[in-house]
Amino acid sequence: MDAVKAELDLSQAPRRVTVLGSTGSVGANTLDLLERNSGRYVVEALTANSNVALLAEQARRLKPRLAVVADERHYAALKAALAGTGIEAAAGAAAVVDAATRPADWVMAAIVGAAGLRPTLAAVRRGAVVALANKECLVSAGRLMMQEVSAAGAVLLPVDSEHSAIFQCFDFERREGVEKIFLTASGGPFRTLSAAEMEVATPAQAVRHPNWSMGAKISVDSATMMNKGLELIEAHHLFDLPPERIEILVHPQSVVHSLVSYVDGSVLAHLGTPDMRTPIAYALGWPRRMEAPSARLDLAEIGQLSFEAPDFERFPALRLAKAALVDGGLAPTVLNAANEVAVQAFLDGAIGFMAIARIVESVLGQAPTGRGDSLEDIAEADRAARDRASSFITAR
Repeated sequence: MDAVKAELDLSQAPRRVTVLGSTGSVGANTLDLLERNSGRYVVEALTANSNVALLAEQARRLKPRLAVVADERHYAALKAALAGTGIEAAAGAAAVVDAATRPADWVMAAIVGAAGLRPTLAAVRRGAVVALANKECLVSAGRLMMQEVSAAGAVLLPVDSEHSAIFQCFDFERREGVEKIFLTASGGPFRTLSAAEMEVATPAQAVRHPNWSMGAKISVDSATMMNKGLELIEAHHLFDLPPERIEILVHPQSVVHSLVSYVDGSVLAHLGTPDMRTPIAYALGWPRRMEAPSARLDLAEIGQLSFEAPDFERFPALRLAKAALVDGGLAPTVLNAANEVAVQAFLDGAIGFMAIARIVESVLGQAPTGRGDSLEDIAEADRAARDRASSFITAR
């Protein structure tokens, strides 16, 4: 991926940054690093979906030029909270896209779900350095996104811990020597449960991840292991490798974040404690490294690391994601959209845990043909998949 390895030196302070999705887990960790290195960064814009109280608090601390709440119903509250600060307040989906077009050198794309696609594309199209924490951008529109990265000369830096790990071990200059990449997975909170036990699992159990502190949606994706399926599709686009050269390896300790295997038998692994500030710091400081407050890895204390093959029977989301990747076109768009609807229905108590994959499979069976070359085609496939998923849920 030549655009990712472009020779840019953005290490001169201060670097101007925008954080799309500042109130989520990744966004909040990004702001933590910014505040620890305040002399090196100036904040251009912060955006949130609906958490006005936290957004306003963040804006008062970091003093961006612009703060945006996507839910227009919260505009008055945001404007009132920022009165007298000199910070511009705005609301709505179009305003979030506008925030992405502001003159920031570096943009954190951390909006959860397909809602992050348009603002992330806007940042890419102006040639920014984009730290990508929204895996759905590449799942739903990977072909289009990578075409736009190349056309605009943008730089895409993966922030998912697994993809950041591969990025740091991958020999882009001599990629013919790369044999395979391995995405590690913790296995989530239900790694050892039977299918029958998962049938009666509750949302409270599903969001209780053993190693990582994450939002509800991604925590459920970890429990179904759909997150690893989405990361499989994302890795295909980021590293330009076919499906058969991307594997998943369950690693419950979450210490080895991913591995790259080479044709001479060498395997390079990236290790670290499970703290999102490590991959965020790598992207924020790139092309240099910056200090991060993550706990340091003590392998002697850990003592033992274990690995196992994924179970495609108990976790059918993995099988569905792999099939969508092989089918290509709009299938991954449909997979992602149906999964978002099904996960929310589970969190709302409308369906059981194992029904998430069953609904996704039903919707995926009706995926339209097409390559997904335009944002309009992708948006239509996304909308139709959500409608079909909702109808399956209503009919239950």
